[in-house]
Amino acid sequence: MQQNNTMSQTAAEAIRPNLSAGDLAELMAAFNTVTTRLQQTHDQLRAEVSRLTRELTEANEQLNRSKRLAALGEMAAGIAHEVRNPLGSISLFARMLKDDLVEKPAQQKLAEKIIASAKGLNAVVGDVLSFSREFRLRAEPTTAAELVDRALEACQHDGLEGWDRIEIVRKDRKPSAAALEIDPSLVQQALANILRNAMEAMLEADSERKILTIEPAKQSAADAAGKRQSLAGIRVTDTGPGLSDEVLRRMFNPFFTTRKAGTGLGLAIVHRIMDAHGGRVVASNNRAGGTTIELLFPAPTPVRNAERAESSRAEPRREPIGVPEQNLPLVAIAVDSDRRLSGAA
Repeated sequence: MQQNNTMSQTAAEAIRPNLSAGDLAELMAAFNTVTTRLQQTHDQLRAEVSRLTRELTEANEQLNRSKRLAALGEMAAGIAHEVRNPLGSISLFARMLKDDLVEKPAQQKLAEKIIASAKGLNAVVGDVLSFSREFRLRAEPTTAAELVDRALEACQHDGLEGWDRIEIVRKDRKPSAAALEIDPSLVQQALANILRNAMEAMLEADSERKILTIEPAKQSAADAAGKRQSLAGIRVTDTGPGLSDEVLRRMFNPFFTTRKAGTGLGLAIVHRIMDAHGGRVVASNNRAGGTTIELLFPAPTPVRNAERAESSRAEPRREPIGVPEQNLPLVAIAVDSDRRLSGAA
């Protein structure tokens, strides 16, 4: 028995690894390296899950908000129609009264005030109807440069005072820029509103540097279903005073405005136009001062070579020329981690 124990001990010593202190140190260093990498991967995965969860939550909130705005639009449309009918009668009778008071200048001025007030109220009703109407898109390929040209021309024709004191920096004229599948007239209306607001903000604050920068914008964000999509559009940056947290939170709400005049429906209409395109509008303050607003649309899906070849072999289909009207559903406006606001609050 003692001989067997001695033989077992000798065999165990023979197969036992002969590790030095250096070998142990190297083994511990390798173990620590692997552990550190696993911890880093774990932290990255947790951060990614947290980011995706936040994006999905925000997208769902924006989708619910868009539905509430759509319901509000339907109610506002009904009220606006009810107001417009008697308003037309008031305007008609006020004009008739003005004509009858030709020989009484003092009373005629009162009739003129009624006509002016009715005209202003009619403009409010018109804005409400524009906000509440259902947008039927006539999408066609349009470049960012074309949209900016038309929007700037519209702002200039509005007679904005101080137009010549603003330096406009154009970075949107890139030959390689892909065309956007959008309704040009609607997006021009939205972009003109954004540009006009930026100019007025710089002029009212009398900013030392009045620079309006227009450039292409790209982004990737999750939709309400959690699917990531590529977005492309236009970024407008001004050197104005920026926006307070309260304004950032409420600026796209219907009837909210910080100006002395106006209905507060301009940015709400921008919101609706972007919803109709399945896009989003994102607003934020810049670190160096001023505000940046992005109009982002779903980027067109590139056609792969195999699909293009298959399409060229297919027989031509006899269809009417033009793009049919589309009644697209409202899509959420998402907020990325660097933005504090997107859409109405």
